[in-house]
Amino acid sequence: MVNGDAGRVAAVVPVTTAAPAAVGTLVIVPPTTDCVIGGLPLVRRIVLAATAAGYSQILVRSTESTLRDGLGGTRAAVLTDASVPRAASGRRVVVIPGNVVPQASWLRTLREAPMARESLAVDHALVAVVDTDDSGAVLNAAARAADASALVAELERTLAHAPPPAGVEGRFPIVATGDVARAERWLLRSLIKQREGFMSRHFERRVSLALTRRLANTSITPNMMTVISGAVGLLGATFFLSPAPRWQLTGALLFLAHSILDGCDGELARLKFQHSRWGAVLDFWCDNVVHVAVFLCIAVGWSRDSGAVWPLGLGAVASVATVGSAAVFFGRIIEDRVEAGGAAARVIDALGARDFIYIVILMAAFGKAKWFLVAAAIGAPMYLALAIVLIGRHDRVR
Repeated sequence: MVNGDAGRVAAVVPVTTAAPAAVGTLVIVPPTTDCVIGGLPLVRRIVLAATAAGYSQILVRSTESTLRDGLGGTRAAVLTDASVPRAASGRRVVVIPGNVVPQASWLRTLREAPMARESLAVDHALVAVVDTDDSGAVLNAAARAADASALVAELERTLAHAPPPAGVEGRFPIVATGDVARAERWLLRSLIKQREGFMSRHFERRVSLALTRRLANTSITPNMMTVISGAVGLLGATFFLSPAPRWQLTGALLFLAHSILDGCDGELARLKFQHSRWGAVLDFWCDNVVHVAVFLCIAVGWSRDSGAVWPLGLGAVASVATVGSAAVFFGRIIEDRVEAGGAAARVIDALGARDFIYIVILMAAFGKAKWFLVAAAIGAPMYLALAIVLIGRHDRVR
């Protein structure tokens, strides 16, 4: 191409495209496996991950009736050489072998990443990302191909080569006998949140993930775990009515058990794609009810033991501030409401961490749970005030 103003030849730059939101086709091709990963058949897991990643069309290359039955309740359709659906709108087609365990975030990256037009990117697991004006031709090729290798070979004849897709850590190919167990461990590790307290990350998560791995193969739902967790927490709160160290320690350990079990509901929901607004609301308020119950039981026990009324005031302050914070945060995620990396945001994260439970255990072992109530009566209002200031400042900036 000649640049007339400069009088010289300009470089030819490939035109790149990025897939818009909520479009794109994902095709699952052989080899497939009937293994179960984290409580879900692998093909179903891929379909649900693709749904969470925003693909508007999900196709499974297979003629097996058992596979058709396994797709019930999903948006997936079966692709055969006799039945090729019309391609969805958009240029992006992602092809994934049925023996690859994906994370939804990785599939979303493949769908949205910029690519040169009419190009093909393939990684070592034969996951292929295609950008083309003729998505229908890709689907026809997928319907004819015996497996991923044959499909890639056919696509390479008509499409330009592009660099392999980035982020290979977002998928796990099942190629050997022991890979199923390794893939499950890999998936479970991906459930660990980045912003967690030290003890929560290194102790509670280890226990909750071990429980979740076993619960995944049962009919127990995340909401069931939320209710169980809440019941354990409320039971633990009643032990703080006594000033005796042994009973307070029992209550503190049940409080810790509540925290561990509370991690299982979210892990199950993310692992098995069982998120729901109702589940999030139930989990949110269940946690806060348990905290309020602990504060009130400590206050009542302290008041009965001392014969004074003022400990009830401390319990009321801590409880009201906790409910106030819950009201402020309800429907919001604090990371989305404050400037990332800000000092105040780090303070809120630290105050909201659950490592304080281990301080409660230590105090309770000496029958001094009332000290925790004093700290909560001071800290909870400060936490509420800081949250209100940060959220108000963020809203004014917007």
